[in-house]
Amino acid sequence: MPQRVCFVTIGATAAFNQLLQAVLDSLFLRTLQASGYTKLLLQYGKDGHSILEAFRAEVASGEADDYGIDISGFDFNKMGLGQEMSSVKAAEDRTEGVVISHAGSGSILDAMRIDVPLIAVPNTSLLHNHQVDLAEELARQGYLVHGRLESVRLYGLPFLLIVSPAKTSVAIYQQRSPSLTSSAERGRPGLRRIMVLILPAEVWPV
Repeated sequence: MPQRVCFVTIGATAAFNQLLQAVLDSLFLRTLQASGYTKLLLQYGKDGHSILEAFRAEVASGEADDYGIDISGFDFNKMGLGQEMSSVKAAEDRTEGVVISHAGSGSILDAMRIDVPLIAVPNTSLLHNHQVDLAEELARQGYLVHGRLESVRLYGLPFLLIVSPAKTSVAIYQQRSPSLTSSAERGRPGLRRIMVLILPAEVWPV
């Protein structure tokens, strides 16, 4: 059976426990299993280790189910997340997967450079937050899928409401411009241009 990887990243600076809880939710894991995913890799930041460990304890006690998915995680990779993002790309023994990321400009740019399907989920708890605007505009332009954490509770945990990541994200990615700066294709502005229009100067991506 070919591998299929879902990589989840919350970034290096801010906690995003709601996203971590969402992707460890029973409904989400069942959806991954039904879509042929074999591995869920979490970049959980400095505060997320306890969430993964609590989930593992629940699996061990029979209170939760991992649905046969290999679930692992780490705090952050100082060398960057290129290797982890690349692990979702199709290969001889691997079906194309997906990256689910907070909607920070740096993570979005990394995923675009590596050319992987991306679902960006804004962390709405951040102060002076531009992630929602960025995710909405980039989704409108066809660069990514805008994921939303809705105020819905399932088994006591919020869950991630996304639009068919196994199909929609791939379809959108086949339509996007290959250039981060080009505006020639389909009359769309380049990714950096969109970010400059939305983000204040002090948080422009390098």
